[in-house]
Amino acid sequence: MEFHQTQNHAETLAALQELIDVVAKLRSPEGGCPWDLAQTPQTLTPYVIEEAYEVVDAINSGDKEAIAEELGDLLLQVVLQAQIANEYEQFNLKEVAQGIAQKLIRRHPHVFGEVSVQSVEEVRQNWEQIKAAEKGEPSPESQKLSAKLSNYARKLPPLMATMKISQKAAAVGFEWENIDGVWDKFHEELQEFQHALAHETPAQQQAELGDLLFSVLQLARWYNLDPSEALQGTNQRFIQRLQKMEAFADRPLSDYTLQELEALWQQAKAQLKKG
Repeated sequence: MEFHQTQNHAETLAALQELIDVVAKLRSPEGGCPWDLAQTPQTLTPYVIEEAYEVVDAINSGDKEAIAEELGDLLLQVVLQAQIANEYEQFNLKEVAQGIAQKLIRRHPHVFGEVSVQSVEEVRQNWEQIKAAEKGEPSPESQKLSAKLSNYARKLPPLMATMKISQKAAAVGFEWENIDGVWDKFHEELQEFQHALAHETPAQQQAELGDLLFSVLQLARWYNLDPSEALQGTNQRFIQRLQKMEAFADRPLSDYTLQELEALWQQAKAQLKKG
């Protein structure tokens, strides 16, 4: 068994080295790929986000081959970022791997040290305390609420950040007394958005749109609904109905009038309900 594990480790390291060599070749000024050579850490950031979401989608699908493929695409982004940094003598993949390994050891003293824990919550608390100490920040308990919320706003996707921010604010009492107050806020923000569209600058319209979306997410929080999952479901339903419309159509959808498209939409909607 030990020999088999050692062999697997060696094969894994060899495969990782092959990926590193391939990426280095793509970035080589002599015979490399023009697209890869043109990339910077900044131009690649959208792909990091895109690949992460595709990994999540593959995991949700349960397709093992798709999961492995998408994890590979995400790993490519890590190796590519490290390769570019290495070219500018900033850091390399070895330092990335060593850094995360050492971080895991430091933040799991109950595994690699003498600390005892009794629950998952204690593990989380220890992690946050060690993390704060490493960064020279106040402990999570003493950190100001605004500092915590600022971290969420900077580091999380907007929908997730909004839910986190409002949950943490509510936990310290910054909350409506009942759901009626949440609905009142929603209607207030809707009116302000409508007014801005008619009378204000694009910048103010954008601000009011943000306020309106924030209020919608407060409704989701109060009703224990997941806004990301809800929006994803709506996207899927829209695409499914569009597919049905294309199946019913005898010419490109762009050749139909708005009234005809609406009729096809209703037909598709009714067909999907029957299914």
